[in-house]
Amino acid sequence: MMRIGVDLGGTKIAAVALDDAGTELASRRLATPGSYGAILERIAELIGALEGELGRPASVGIGTPGASCRKTGRMTLAGNTALEGRPFVADVGARLRREVRVTNDANCFALSEAVDGAAAGAELVVGVILGTGVGAGLVADGRVLAGARGLAGEWGHTPLPWQRADERGIRACHCGRASCIETFLAGPGISADHLRATERSLDAHEIVAAARAGDRGARATLGRFYDRLARSLAVLISLLDPDVIVLGGGVSKVHEIYDELPQRLPAWLGPTRPAARIVPSTHGDASGVRGAAWLWPTAEAAWGLPRPGHSVLGHTTDSLRRRQ
Repeated sequence: MMRIGVDLGGTKIAAVALDDAGTELASRRLATPGSYGAILERIAELIGALEGELGRPASVGIGTPGASCRKTGRMTLAGNTALEGRPFVADVGARLRREVRVTNDANCFALSEAVDGAAAGAELVVGVILGTGVGAGLVADGRVLAGARGLAGEWGHTPLPWQRADERGIRACHCGRASCIETFLAGPGISADHLRATERSLDAHEIVAAARAGDRGARATLGRFYDRLARSLAVLISLLDPDVIVLGGGVSKVHEIYDELPQRLPAWLGPTRPAARIVPSTHGDASGVRGAAWLWPTAEAAWGLPRPGHSVLGHTTDSLRRRQ
């Protein structure tokens, strides 16, 4: 069986074809156009090119910003794409003339790492994205847990746990609230914290480099970041008790994280609570597109997935047509 995964982002649309073993057979990428109709055409173009190159049809899974609401079938929280408010799942399925599985890009990241990445074989996996934004995806026994409205894992827009006096209400978030986890742990949040503490404007990469060179202000900034990350992950561990937490996104490439967290987590979990294994992703930036491909597993019955038309990931084109 050949499967195609599509990663729809704000600037590019990437597609990859995988075989049953997860071997990449072919890949393509194109710039994301500005209009909704053009996005549908661009996805169809990518899939047609891959199927033409490999000479056979494939299943299609797509990772997107935001999620498809089960009640309305329309996209919500779709970021800087033209998908917001659109019935994307139904429209892309109609355009491709097949059932298509669609879920949030963080879910795709988590699924990729759970299938054949850093958390392969684990029962419950949380994939945490630490980049220009913060989010998470959940996978249990190889199945994405998308939630009732497809929004499970919006962890970045919950309050930073155990806030200290100097952390309360000082950071406005684009979601309309203050002191969300994202405003502390995303790359721009780290930069803002450093500016506030040192009056020096550096991006997250520059802060890491300065800390490694011995800069005391940068080291203090990263110390605060590690502590806040430990507090935030402690809540996920307490709520979900995952086997593995896989970190992805640009901030996750700071290798010191994986030495710091085991030392800092016990203070927030308590002496009798074991911490989950926390690891960097195996597939890195390719995890999203690979996870989209794995929305169609090799043997659906073995993975416990439903029959076509009854997706656990949100609406499929069949279920949407019945509701229209």
